[in-house]
Amino acid sequence: MLAVGGMIGALVSGKTADYFGHRTTMWIINVFFILGWLAIAFTKVSWLLDLGRLLQGIGIALTSYVGNIFIAEITPKNLRGGLVSLNSWMTGSGVAFVYLIGSVVKWRGLALIGSIPCLLQILCLFFIPESPRWLVKNGREKEFEGVLQRLRGKKADISPEAAEIKEYAEFIQLLSENKFLDLFQKKYARPITVAVGLMLLTQFSGLTGYTFYMTNIFVLAGISSEAGYVTLAVVKILSTTLAIFLIDKSGRRTLLMVSAAGTCLGSLLTGFSFLLQQDHHYWISVLALTGVSVYFVSFNLGISGIPWIIMSEIFPINVKGSAGSLCVLIYWISSWAVSYTFNFLLQWSSTGTFIIFAAVSALGFLFTVMLVPETKGRSLEEIQASVTRVLRYRNAKSSFV
Repeated sequence: MLAVGGMIGALVSGKTADYFGHRTTMWIINVFFILGWLAIAFTKVSWLLDLGRLLQGIGIALTSYVGNIFIAEITPKNLRGGLVSLNSWMTGSGVAFVYLIGSVVKWRGLALIGSIPCLLQILCLFFIPESPRWLVKNGREKEFEGVLQRLRGKKADISPEAAEIKEYAEFIQLLSENKFLDLFQKKYARPITVAVGLMLLTQFSGLTGYTFYMTNIFVLAGISSEAGYVTLAVVKILSTTLAIFLIDKSGRRTLLMVSAAGTCLGSLLTGFSFLLQQDHHYWISVLALTGVSVYFVSFNLGISGIPWIIMSEIFPINVKGSAGSLCVLIYWISSWAVSYTFNFLLQWSSTGTFIIFAAVSALGFLFTVMLVPETKGRSLEEIQASVTRVLRYRNAKSSFV
């Protein structure tokens, strides 16, 4: 039901953010989350559990899109990667924190605890400005300059950045309206291929299988669930913290390649441990936990957050809503496919399951080498003009290559 809700949310995520704005969409997101948690916490019938998960899936899909887009659009180019990674760090740390709380709190209490951050964000949103790029796209130029000045500081000279944003927004609006079919023009072939490919890598490298069925993996590997979850909590926090410091130093592309290679190694180690399971040696359980830990360390270093960073950077503003909806929809369809098939795959072959995940990670490494651009240290306008092959927009507002 979470994945089904994600698909529904994906279909409307881009248009919702385009129409209502990023800040208002975040208010809507938190309403979905709170209603979902309350349905779970106070349910006395099973269908309310399904409804709660459905509402949360819609909220997660909306925030997967608008959260990363909003951060990318308000942040200076030299800090953009780190701050979007900070978003992933908060997600990973939140999951790790809930792993720990969930070991001592019953599920109804855990649901109520889950609603607290949502209530806090509703209050905090009163103090958060709208995206300056969304404002200029919607003709609110006076607000745009005020918000940009507020984001950059009272004494900052925003003139060059403001001029670039306005000029590119005016130019891009001349190209086409924001329609879904616009995505399939030749000039958008590369960004669509890159974004969709990275969304597929995120899920088919095994994320949902590892996350949703971690207890099953621990049981099969002979690992104590308590010890396993505490280990993963520490691993998640440390690896996502490291990613924040590396993202704007090593670059998106390099870190993504390291991440894909690492998830491939982690899945191979996990699969190999299941192959040797009949020997019943203690070190085989240690090998399984090592493989899972290597997977999550590597995943959190790059694949966890970088696809969302790149998705938020490479699409021009006129198709960003439709492109975002498509990417989030692909992500959730993939999530549903992996979560639905994982148990069947384990019954078929526990070793083979993780070999498949390793193979996908290896393909993801090659995909990154061949197609994924480096976006570190470049403005959104520079990235979008180069990736969509729209050149010289400053000098000729109708020139294409």
